Amino acid sequence: MAKMILILLLGCCFVQSVSATGSDWAVLPKSANTISEKAEPMQTGRFDANWQSLGQYQTPEWYRDAKFGIWAHWGPQCQPERGDWYARNMYMQGHRQYKSHLDNYGHPSVFGFKDVINEWKAENWDPDKLVAFYRQVGAQYFVALANHHDNLDNWDSTYQSWNSVAIGPRKNIIAGWAAAARKQDLPFGVSVHASHAWMWYEPAQGSDKSGEYSGIAYDGKLTRAEGICQWWQGLDPQELYAQDHIPSTVNETGKLWGWDASQGCSIPDAAYCEKFYNRTIELLNKYKPDLIYFDDTILPLYPVSDAGLKIAAHFYNSSPLWNNGQFRAVMSNKILSREQRRCMIWDIEKGASNQIEPQPWQTCTCLGSWHYDRGIYERKGYKSAKTVVHMLVDIVSKNGNLLLSVPLRGDGTFDDQEESILRKLGAWMAANGEAIFATRPWKVFGEGPAMKDAAPLRAQGFNEGKGKPLTAEDVRYTMSKDGKTLYAVVMGRPSGNTLLKSVHVTEASPEAKVHLLSQAANVPYTVDGSGRLQMTWPESSQAYEYDDYACVFKLTGFELTYQPETSEQ
Repeated sequence: MAKMILILLLGCCFVQSVSATGSDWAVLPKSANTISEKAEPMQTGRFDANWQSLGQYQTPEWYRDAKFGIWAHWGPQCQPERGDWYARNMYMQGHRQYKSHLDNYGHPSVFGFKDVINEWKAENWDPDKLVAFYRQVGAQYFVALANHHDNLDNWDSTYQSWNSVAIGPRKNIIAGWAAAARKQDLPFGVSVHASHAWMWYEPAQGSDKSGEYSGIAYDGKLTRAEGICQWWQGLDPQELYAQDHIPSTVNETGKLWGWDASQGCSIPDAAYCEKFYNRTIELLNKYKPDLIYFDDTILPLYPVSDAGLKIAAHFYNSSPLWNNGQFRAVMSNKILSREQRRCMIWDIEKGASNQIEPQPWQTCTCLGSWHYDRGIYERKGYKSAKTVVHMLVDIVSKNGNLLLSVPLRGDGTFDDQEESILRKLGAWMAANGEAIFATRPWKVFGEGPAMKDAAPLRAQGFNEGKGKPLTAEDVRYTMSKDGKTLYAVVMGRPSGNTLLKSVHVTEASPEAKVHLLSQAANVPYTVDGSGRLQMTWPESSQAYEYDDYACVFKLTGFELTYQPETSEQ
């Protein structure tokens, strides 16, 4: 998963305006690799592989209604239980993951990441049990990791010999996840990250700079010929590591991520781009997902190849064919311009927008590390259920969805702390989910002191936890799709009456009421001379444990307007 702060916005460096038509859409540079569709033809239809055509996109209602998904960001990098980006950092002398690898497996000249893959067996993985549990705790869609920057395909890939059916678990991970999701009637998604293996694995070409292993090459340049009498005999490590190229001259990940040769980045060749395209089209055609998540700026391999544009058009054109004429396709990418957000879902990694966005968007985050990290478990460092609820409510109030990764151990199970967090989250959802699912933003997303200290986005997100914590003084608003019901979500248990400073009542019918969802009871309210609504916490109510997370007041029978909160109020 991309952790870096991107310094380069691709749109500023690689694209040019289509001035002849007066459009602000961008075109690929003439130097971009043009993908052949001979092996995997692009499905034709309403969408063509250009920005103007992709701008016809409309987000499906299922996704707008779902609001909350759970993601199994799970692959061989979970096997060492040492956290995210293990397959890169284990080749960086001095890094904590290099030190851990040396202690547990040996030197990466002898035991590389290809060998970690061979250790991964997924022996206790039960997709039916896991997905059923995710649905029980409130997930409305499920996403599985199809491949990561480590370049292993988690399905029976025709184009990548290094796949989970041929080696490691010897299981079709994506097929198992897809069947389990559909058994639970959950929309199914896949996440694809492998476009960056070319540069991401470059440390595997190196060697230690000091110490007893100084100068001894890591295994990143091994070839098929060197596999004789090895467990990987017949496989080509270069198909996994993709390191048969001159490495980048810069090791700053933010610069590498932008595919900018002027910054010292080694640019993938045409064969690499075409293989990525073929792998991804095959994945889509075989498993027909409702959603595909790309861990990329704008589009995969953009702007050095047209692969991303062709994949997008193929996915959008295929969706009605897979779903009896119904368009269900959702595709997400990062760091998008306003116009590109009309073509797909804008994904914000570990962060959130600070306003109601005109187009649906998504936050992706995780309970702990993107890949399982035993240290987070040992120090009890996971996000709490309360934190997840606060994130979810805030995101939904701004027209977004939350995609939450629940890290799995290498054997395919989550730990007891994660289970406890999810059960608490599910309990809150059971009482208050009406204010989340199938809702839309109101005229303003909220009010309260936290709004004054909202942290700005950095690169693809990364403002998570940077602002002032939400408390019972903060309110977030959602609205039913028919516009008749307003939900005021107070971000904690009120200590007394709650005044909605932004909500003004212009008319109240005889049936008007304020209903506290967690108590399944109406509560007293008053309307002051300026039309502001004040709600009274029921003194005789039973204590509900999860009211400490957030309380939902459901307002029906009122004509309501928005009036900006002022300091005088």
